[in-house]
Amino acid sequence: MAPQEPAIAGKSALVLDDEFLIALDIQQLLETAGAANVTCTGNAADALKAIQEPQKFDFAVLDYRLDGVTSSLDVADALVAARIPFVFLTGMRGDKQMRDKYPDVPLVEKPYEAKLLMEAIVRALASAGK
Repeated sequence: MAPQEPAIAGKSALVLDDEFLIALDIQQLLETAGAANVTCTGNAADALKAIQEPQKFDFAVLDYRLDGVTSSLDVADALVAARIPFVFLTGMRGDKQMRDKYPDVPLVEKPYEAKLLMEAIVRALASAGK
């Protein structure tokens, strides 16, 4: 369990991961760290809908490779357009397309350590000035 994290306390988060148990684990981690609201989605279409909702997210955690085939790059593009910082989570090491397009976005490899994920989120929020 992560302790309360001041940078995350009271913030709203979007989690996109096609593995239900991983999404729930991240949700619990963020809520324990003080996030006020965590919305979990299992596919890019639902994540894109959530971004368009009136509720504004403060940050997001995106699984890069969804269903083993598609990526979350469209969601990343929508987050950039909405000025919402995010972190990539991936089990795919060395994905050139993701790193070329988003070289400054924090990347956490699966299986992830809670501490490293939290540090990446804090970095993303800090670089966005949030």
